[in-house]
Amino acid sequence: MSSAPAPAVPGALSPTVYSAASLRTGRRTLSPGWMVVDQGLVVAVGEGEPDAAWASAEHVDFGEATLVPGFVDVHCHGGGGASFGDGPDLLASARKVAATHRAHGTTTIVASLVTAPLPALRDAIVGLAPLVESGEIAGVHLEGPWLSPLHKGAHEPTLLREPALADVDSLLGARPGVVKVVTIAPELPGGLDAVRRIVEAGAVAAIGHTDADAATATAAVDAGVTLATHLFNAMLPVHHRVPGPVLALLEDPRVAVELIADGVHLHPLTVQHAARSAGVGRTVLVTDAMSATGVADGEYLLGSLVVDVVDGVARLREGGSIAGSTLTLDVALRGAVAAGVPLEDALAALTTTPARVLGRTDVGHLEPGARADAVVLDGALTVVAVLHGGRREPGQASGPVDLL
Repeated sequence: MSSAPAPAVPGALSPTVYSAASLRTGRRTLSPGWMVVDQGLVVAVGEGEPDAAWASAEHVDFGEATLVPGFVDVHCHGGGGASFGDGPDLLASARKVAATHRAHGTTTIVASLVTAPLPALRDAIVGLAPLVESGEIAGVHLEGPWLSPLHKGAHEPTLLREPALADVDSLLGARPGVVKVVTIAPELPGGLDAVRRIVEAGAVAAIGHTDADAATATAAVDAGVTLATHLFNAMLPVHHRVPGPVLALLEDPRVAVELIADGVHLHPLTVQHAARSAGVGRTVLVTDAMSATGVADGEYLLGSLVVDVVDGVARLREGGSIAGSTLTLDVALRGAVAAGVPLEDALAALTTTPARVLGRTDVGHLEPGARADAVVLDGALTVVAVLHGGRREPGQASGPVDLL
């Protein structure tokens, strides 16, 4: 079984055939499977022995490993000691973050920015725009400043504000098309109008850091919200008489829900239950990673707030709130599977589903026409190698998630 090979490109480099015991394209499983990469794109896939049409192509066999689509992280603040939007050289910092996570399988990444003064956020959007326009990062996520002070998490409370439409227009219009996701507390004055404006601008409106009740959460979805930012965290908890936003969002087929499967933000039973309730196509595994990801414990900054990282857990020095994570998506994959999420469902939650949330059809799968972003996993779900736009890079092993 195979797809038809793409026409030859005059003067193109010879294509490469990658094969493995299993190829999960995101739409089907081929065992054994192979794919042909040419000019940075997947041009053919098949099962069994590669088609004779590719006999003269270079062949790389990963043996008993599994080839899966490159991971897509829609919520990531930093890694490798750097943060998106911070530092004297925004581009260098952003590239360092992206490279850190790419070694763990994340080939598509959204740059999340924490709450900051509006001019600083605008400067960060403009500064990161070249990387968005070149495809090095998939866009910018504004996690703030339009958040509830009652559920501020690791955001500077004095910088939180109500979502005036002029401010929304100013940030989204700083470089049109660069901001792809905006987290907002819709119960704030003007919140629902702001949701509509965010969607009109072509960005994903996400509900998060919110004191919304179930009815307000549903009203926000009616207004255009399609994503829940780290479900359960920084929002009203579930109560048997006051369900809050969580149950409303889990039950609404229009909404995808982010889960942080690091054994810290959510109990494994919560991950299992939420993933089963939302189902395949609505569950999104994210890292919410901060700058300490991939480096040593110690003192770090998240925006303007001091964070202490001890045993890989990041907490604000003042108040002790969880301050993002030191998670990578390969660890999130293993954490979700250990929590009871079927492997196929967990893979969808960090490939096809987040790609759909972003409106991307070129990533999140390995069918012909897709960008040649792939991850090679061994039997322990450890990253062996990464293909990024057809370029092979080594994987970087990371430790197991410490489940409760």
